[in-house]
Amino acid sequence: MTTIRITVGGDTVTGELNDNPTARDLARQLPLSVTLADFNGVEKVGELSRPLTMDGVPAGADPEINDIGYYRPTNGLVFYYGDVGYFNGIVRIGRLSPADMQRIQRQTGSFTIDIEEG
Repeated sequence: MTTIRITVGGDTVTGELNDNPTARDLARQLPLSVTLADFNGVEKVGELSRPLTMDGVPAGADPEINDIGYYRPTNGLVFYYGDVGYFNGIVRIGRLSPADMQRIQRQTGSFTIDIEEG
């Protein structure tokens, strides 16, 4: 697993990326900044600058609360703080602690995070 640091709203939170091709592809892009916004009151989503690989991962997933995911149809990096269910095109790529996910969840409007290997 790869440890990452995310700066959000002046705070730094720590997460882990899974050991799968999609997560490794994201790690190769670090450091990066992503602008996020709330989607349906269950996730914060931001578009990445380029698509991540889907080679060697399941066609879809049912992410858990506190997961970091990638949603291929929108090229979105997703932070799940609510239950969304199974969707094709989702890959679970990492995880935050509940307290760290709450820091992201509390952000309002459009906001930018910085992600680096940590």
